[in-house]
Amino acid sequence: MKIASLQENKNIEKRVAITPEITKKYISNGFEVSIPKNYGHHLGFNDDEYKNLGAKIFEDEKEIIENADLILQLGLPSDEKLSHFKENQILVGVLNPFNNKDKINNLIKKNIKNFSLELLPRITRAQSMDILSSQANLAGYKAVVESFANFEKAIPMMMTAAGTIPAAKVLVVGAGVAGLQAVATAKRMGAIVFATDVRMASKEQVESLGGKFLTVEGSENLETEGGYAKETSDDFKIKQEVLLSETLKKIDIVICTALVPGKKAPIIIKDNMINNMQSGSVIYDLAAVQGGNTAFTKADETVDVNGVKIMGESNILNRLPTSASNLYSKNLYNFILNLYDKENKKFNINLEDEIIEKTLVK
Repeated sequence: MKIASLQENKNIEKRVAITPEITKKYISNGFEVSIPKNYGHHLGFNDDEYKNLGAKIFEDEKEIIENADLILQLGLPSDEKLSHFKENQILVGVLNPFNNKDKINNLIKKNIKNFSLELLPRITRAQSMDILSSQANLAGYKAVVESFANFEKAIPMMMTAAGTIPAAKVLVVGAGVAGLQAVATAKRMGAIVFATDVRMASKEQVESLGGKFLTVEGSENLETEGGYAKETSDDFKIKQEVLLSETLKKIDIVICTALVPGKKAPIIIKDNMINNMQSGSVIYDLAAVQGGNTAFTKADETVDVNGVKIMGESNILNRLPTSASNLYSKNLYNFILNLYDKENKKFNINLEDEIIEKTLVK
């Protein structure tokens, strides 16, 4: 079976779906691997490295597409590349089906099977394929590093002969995978860390990392069966707003991570809350690509509101694409092995397998 990957638009995506390490694993399992020239060159993965491991390097991406059984990507390829896809091929990536419905429906009409791995169920068997966890983990870490770099005071408490510098206070909004890594990273760097989340299961996890969990009075556990956050009620939002308003007056750095799959990010930090924050504070909004968790977030811009910096990027993983590619490619590899029938040497779309059924875009 022939596996391939195409160039991403490097202006928006620097990660790759196949690394040299994973190329070796695919080939040892009997797959053919095809990639375009200079596929991973920007990450230090040169063509010779792939070629020496057995991959085939092509000048023409159209030729790659026409000969592939399965194509691995980060995002959905361009319209021009999609026009070359043929019947019975398989496309795997982060296809964002909520925003790309028409394009994916056109592929379905051509009998192309599309697997979007952000739809992966949160079950034990799928953990090694969980791209949201692997990538969010890195995003949570990097958001803390970026916000600390833009905060113009020291982070840990420092006691000197000239006086004591207090530790910075960090609030993490949303204690999922990214949020928990943000808590752990900020704590390791000497900050006093607080966190809040609509899922009560997060309380124990935050506290195990040394953070203090802020609980909304009378809150219930707002968690789906798949482990994601539900949208909150109006009553909860009012109580959360009161708690945050008071807390933010004393906070130096905020890391926002709250997302609802397939929907615009909820605005949690309102304009009046930001106006009450201390000048010099920093907000890093990981939800920027879906509209942001603050009233002022703009993707790929730093907005200054009365001395409070609000930062957010469309793709923070472009700031550590090698690490992100290494993890993402391993997630894909584990997914492909689950999809592959080794005995009959073909891909088997078994809809009785929850992993396959949930990720197949129908």
